[in-house]
Amino acid sequence: MKLFDGGRAPNPRRVRVFLAEKGIEVPLVPVDMGANEHKQEAVSSRNPLRRLPVLELDDGTVLTETVAICRYFEELQPEPALFGKGPLGKALVEMWQRRMELNLFLPVGFAFRHLHPAMKGWEVPQIPEWGEANKPKVVEFLHLLDGELAGRRFAAGDAYSIADITGMIAIDFMKPARIEVPAECRNVRRWYGEVSARPSASA
Repeated sequence: MKLFDGGRAPNPRRVRVFLAEKGIEVPLVPVDMGANEHKQEAVSSRNPLRRLPVLELDDGTVLTETVAICRYFEELQPEPALFGKGPLGKALVEMWQRRMELNLFLPVGFAFRHLHPAMKGWEVPQIPEWGEANKPKVVEFLHLLDGELAGRRFAAGDAYSIADITGMIAIDFMKPARIEVPAECRNVRRWYGEVSARPSASA
């Protein structure tokens, strides 16, 4: 088994944080995305979309897409449960993972990819208006999240989950996207301080 990894890129990092929370070690194959190595044969032959992360199992089976890879490891090692426990717990994690991904992680990515000069050769066409249009979407969702976090410790309840991983990394990615967490979102800031202080956050 080996994991083709893209360093500090958000999606590969989500898998590494997930694995660190599980205490699972997987051999990493470093891929220099800045040098476009993810577009070369080693990755493209395994994932025609030429995106990371890519997990190759010992029998040659290839898994791509961050959440699919994480679900695979959740099934292999159910504890600690990062996709929730029981019907309701699992549904709540699924709901908040989806919300974090669609309303925070993706809009932050759009802002970065369509506004940052370094992404001109990657995002074709780069549409600055679309990048700017996503910034208020991020802020709007952070206000919603702030209200939710007033009544609980983590995104989906009292237990840390993959939704927290996605949210934390999205907020980390806000810095290069030049978006700030509003000062009044104190619950988001409290939650982010806690999840980013976990040892897994440095994975």
